Amino acid sequence: MADITSNLKKIKDKLGEDITLVAVSKTKPNEDIMEAYDTGHRDFGENKIQDMTDKYEALPKDIRWHMIGHVQRNKVKYMAKYVHLIHAVDSPRLLKEINKRAKNEEREIQCLLQLKIAEEDSKYGLDKETLLDILNGDAYKSYEHVKIVGLMGMATFTDDEAQIHREFSQLEKLYFDLKDKHQFTTLSMGMSGDYQLAQEHRTTMVRIGSKIFGKRDYDNW
Repeated sequence: MADITSNLKKIKDKLGEDITLVAVSKTKPNEDIMEAYDTGHRDFGENKIQDMTDKYEALPKDIRWHMIGHVQRNKVKYMAKYVHLIHAVDSPRLLKEINKRAKNEEREIQCLLQLKIAEEDSKYGLDKETLLDILNGDAYKSYEHVKIVGLMGMATFTDDEAQIHREFSQLEKLYFDLKDKHQFTTLSMGMSGDYQLAQEHRTTMVRIGSKIFGKRDYDNW
């Protein structure tokens, strides 16, 4: 059984105060989340909107919920009233839908644009040209209920650290090229297997699950 409290402390000590840790709680029971919560941790990530909504309803309302998975437009409405940050905006149509649903809830939703940096075909994300078109386009400028606060990317799942460095470097360069113009605050890259490499590329937010909560049980998910 994972020692969640101890694991959190070890990782936070490695990250320091300048990097936000999103504890990825997907597949994990509310009891595990509450153990992390009782240490003072408040940022939790899920990759299925229904699971996240169920947990939102059951758990303390000062938790900041991060939607870290691929988002289907028809499900945005279920999280619009409470989601803290959507990490994986990967199309103009999705951004439009988030703005629409946020308007209905009379709030602003913060988002990250996902850049496809991995060589794996299975990874989602925008190419650089489309990402820049969104940021500079009239549509986004007209949205009053959504705010792009930075970028997100996922490296290839590989033991080749040189490749991971190359991919993180792409995202790092683009983020800092755009940061001042667009008032970005968040660069989300790095997970359980590569977050220490992401630190070398000036990430400001990492998404870590198994190193906190232990191996996931997909059989009951």
